[in-house]
Amino acid sequence: MSTSTTTTNLPHRIKPKEVSAESTASTSKLSQKTILHILNTKCTTSLQHLKQAHGVALRSGHFQDHYVAGALVKCYASQHFSNFGFALKVFDSVWRPNVFVWNIVIKGCLENNEALSCISYYCKMVAMNARPNKFTYSILFKACTLVQAVEEALQIHGHVVKNQFGEDGHIRSAGIQMYASFGLVEEARRMLDEASESNDVICSNAMIDGYMKCGDVEAAKELFEKHMPSKNVGSWNAMVSGLARCGMLKEARELFDGMSEKDEISWSAMVDGYIKGGCHKEALEIFNEMQKENLLSPRKFILSSVLAACANVGAVDQGKWVHAYIKRNTIKLDAVLGAALLDMYAKCGRLDMAWEVFENIKQKEISTWNAMIGGLAMHGQADDAIDLFSKMQRSKLEPNGVTFLNVLNACAHSGFVDKGLNFFSSMKKFYGIEPEVEHYGCMVDMFGRAGQLEEAEQLINSMPMKPNAAVWGALLGACRIHGNVEMGERVGRILLELEPQNSGRYALLSNIYAKAGRWDDVEKVRTLMKERGVKTSPGISMVDIGGMVHEFKVGEGSHPQMKEVYLMLETIIEKLQMEGYSPNSSQVLFDIAEEEKETALQYHSEKLAIAFGVLNTKPGTTIRVMKNLRTCEDCHSAIKIFSKVYERDIIVRDRMRYHHFRNGRCSCKDFW
Repeated sequence: MSTSTTTTNLPHRIKPKEVSAESTASTSKLSQKTILHILNTKCTTSLQHLKQAHGVALRSGHFQDHYVAGALVKCYASQHFSNFGFALKVFDSVWRPNVFVWNIVIKGCLENNEALSCISYYCKMVAMNARPNKFTYSILFKACTLVQAVEEALQIHGHVVKNQFGEDGHIRSAGIQMYASFGLVEEARRMLDEASESNDVICSNAMIDGYMKCGDVEAAKELFEKHMPSKNVGSWNAMVSGLARCGMLKEARELFDGMSEKDEISWSAMVDGYIKGGCHKEALEIFNEMQKENLLSPRKFILSSVLAACANVGAVDQGKWVHAYIKRNTIKLDAVLGAALLDMYAKCGRLDMAWEVFENIKQKEISTWNAMIGGLAMHGQADDAIDLFSKMQRSKLEPNGVTFLNVLNACAHSGFVDKGLNFFSSMKKFYGIEPEVEHYGCMVDMFGRAGQLEEAEQLINSMPMKPNAAVWGALLGACRIHGNVEMGERVGRILLELEPQNSGRYALLSNIYAKAGRWDDVEKVRTLMKERGVKTSPGISMVDIGGMVHEFKVGEGSHPQMKEVYLMLETIIEKLQMEGYSPNSSQVLFDIAEEEKETALQYHSEKLAIAFGVLNTKPGTTIRVMKNLRTCEDCHSAIKIFSKVYERDIIVRDRMRYHHFRNGRCSCKDFW
């Protein structure tokens, strides 16, 4: 198919006119049905074919047909082409568009993230006396939901009633969701109750979802249990996802287990609920249960959730299985799934695999670059992170706030103060990005780690916004690293006022006092914690062996191999002591005898996890440990010596960063 007709600079509202026989000689045989078939089959993925079909439609006179014109607008509006502006030009050239064409352009606005334009085009539609139909209003309600256009929504709802579409289930469902998103649950419920078919399951499901999003769990339960004689799987899904979203995981699981029928949304709701609640192991257990059922093939959105869970517990084998599943089923690595896979490998300590995924993603979006730069930053590879940032700039992709957050984090953990300052100043100067509190937090962290505590405090005092606890926490951490007790006390008091229930703040201040030998002050901090009812977070370390995540806590003996683990750890400590290891008792926050301090240090959770790894893997195998708290100086020293004595690579991810231990050294260069 070829034509020399151009499709740019279209005249506004082409009025139908006679087309000469000569100009249509080659195209007059093509019927409307044929052109529509070509548009719907050949032009959905090829812009060249679409332009050719457009030219044929113009030359043959078929563009005057609203179905052909509408199909053209729909094709150009496809997100595949990223050419929505031209779709609007094509629409503007349609003579007196009917409701079919109007609906296509309004829906196109919604699908191309132009929700306000949906409302604008509806106003033009009304002004041109084109009569909307039921499909128009469900799109408009969704648009109003996205941009929270309350006044416009009320007027549109009035049009719905006036045009007698209030009984349509799709419109009511969209309207209920819309009003609930505004927090107007009474209006949403009125919309449900006013319908003649009060038992409409889809609308009731929307109302349950609305109640849950507004936090009215009891109203949702009452509707579900007492006023819905007819339910479908969507009804149960709305309850399960709502309960999980509200943090009521036990109730959500009970309801989930009682479902007679489950679809992918059911499983995904439970997985997502566990992840958001910090129960990553449980999320993976649910996914494994789903696989055993062998009834569903997981798709993109649940796979992304599972990868997030793998990343958080270091379940690299499970993550590899998901990666293999994606390849086996030729699932496209889009921006969301690609970033999730990349992030999983990076957080599980497999930067080599993260790089491979990054290179294989053909259409890299800003989220893809951010994930890779962030992965390099958390592993302390600042030079590589900065190089990748430069490469992203050369690809003509504009960085955003997250990009700079990752780059500044890389600079902070590698002591690149001058480079960090340059990046920070370039944010607004060259890219028009206003630094947010998180960026200032990175800068404070960077100054603090480099020992420039006064500069860090000056930056906090000059911030254009009120510093939050994370910013002050970065400075307190720096005070601990450099032993600045005076500033640590001052900053500690501020933090204990900002976050009186955060046990980590008390522990950090206690650590500063303990290193200085000020045990009376340590006891005062512990007393204050008791008075305020603050509970400490126990150290938990996880290690993935053979596709199973094993968890270890200090003083807990529930693991079936715990006896063997303790015996192995004693053997390891003896070997390390022969190589010069001496427990750093300043890390123990209690004024107890030196011998007791050494015992307390010996059984830190990461040491238990490593001992378990030695027991259950072949010599030379890399051991990967995930810890929920910052690793202490004693464990850091011990693992460095262990990596040399046992000739093993150890990768530890703590709350602050990654540590790659090899041959007696750590990638952080003792700077964490």
